[in-house]
Amino acid sequence: MNRFYASMLALLLALFTLSAMAADVPLGAGDALKISVFGNPDLSLDTKISEAGNITFPLIGDVAISGLSSAEAEKKISGLLTGGGFLRKAEVNIMVTELQSQQVSVLGQVIRPGRYPINGARSVTDMLAIAGGVGPEGGDTATVVRTRDGQTNKQVINLVEMIQSSDMHSNLDLMNGDMVYVDRAPKFYIYGEVQHPGGYRLERNMSVTQALSIGGGLTPRGTERGLRIKRRDSSGTVQMIDVKSGIELQPDDVVYVKESLF
Repeated sequence: MNRFYASMLALLLALFTLSAMAADVPLGAGDALKISVFGNPDLSLDTKISEAGNITFPLIGDVAISGLSSAEAEKKISGLLTGGGFLRKAEVNIMVTELQSQQVSVLGQVIRPGRYPINGARSVTDMLAIAGGVGPEGGDTATVVRTRDGQTNKQVINLVEMIQSSDMHSNLDLMNGDMVYVDRAPKFYIYGEVQHPGGYRLERNMSVTQALSIGGGLTPRGTERGLRIKRRDSSGTVQMIDVKSGIELQPDDVVYVKESLF
């Protein structure tokens, strides 16, 4: 098989697969359609559904098909053609070539945030891959907002734990109107007598010793004695915590390194 026929076969298979997946999905604005009427090539049409939910079809004019399935739209156009006396029998076929009306929003700390069309079932990891993956400021978790049977619910997924455990039960299936939001990674802050004071990504189970290393270590005047952590409690009150062996940092902790007196 030469390249031309191979590429044509691949294109036809892709269009067939898309139409099969879209068969039961309601059509909507932006969807691209290829419409044909058996035995009437002059009525063939490549078109997109307008924002008003209509297409303009030869002989019968504007036809509202938004919200209909492909089969329902075929039946409606066929009825208008025969009911209007244009054809005795109209066998209409609709192939969906681009499904733009079904979209999922992927927002937050991803490489390419935006709204993406879905062709059939898509999971959270599918949509993250389409959006370029989690960005450098992204955290381990994603918040998924879904509406099912008129009820909107929110679920937080720990992406790292899901992948490391190979337990994909929380890799939810997504539908039109769903949203995935990748949270920003938590940070800690270090200042005082360290080489590189500033804010840094907080890794899980991070110790103060690790934080000092990320900050470049102590300056010649710095000391590990009397290290303090500023931490806000659940009420928002700032507490000063003396650093003890084994203490782990929490999001937004501020580590203060004192100057040595000697």
